[in-house]
Amino acid sequence: MTVKTILTEPNPVLRQISKPVKSVGADEKKLMDDMLETMYAANGIGLAAIQIGIPKRIIVMDLSKDENKKEPKFFVNPVIKNKDKSNSTYEEGCLSVPNQFAEIDRPKKCEVEYLDYNGDKKILKADGLLATCIQHEMDHLEGILFIDYLSKLKKSMIIKKLSKVKSTRIVV
Repeated sequence: MTVKTILTEPNPVLRQISKPVKSVGADEKKLMDDMLETMYAANGIGLAAIQIGIPKRIIVMDLSKDENKKEPKFFVNPVIKNKDKSNSTYEEGCLSVPNQFAEIDRPKKCEVEYLDYNGDKKILKADGLLATCIQHEMDHLEGILFIDYLSKLKKSMIIKKLSKVKSTRIVV
């Protein structure tokens, strides 16, 4: 497994719409393994393939709090079938928008259909943090970041901050 570089905003690749995966084979499994390793190394709970520059409809996540008891989840070609009418609010952050957080309203529950790590079709009824995380990561597949839900002013301030940080980094 390899830890990949996570793209950060502003980066036009993050705004691409990801392409469906034809089937889950060895390449997709290697990608999911690398994504999981990358997510763990960055202390994240979710990662979409586009965040490492690969426009495929693949998401990994692990909401377990116990370092010794990992519970990875893999979603290939996820589709939300149902969303709850009521919302819940979570303070969201993103590995592609480092050190920035904002409260975002999303449907409290959702039902998602997807292929798992082995390519088997699954349906998951999610609520709470899992539902929020799935919706956040699925937004990435459509080129949407959580900051897109903020006011223009807040969003532009965050992007300015991130641009400034990028331009002051020295790569050796």
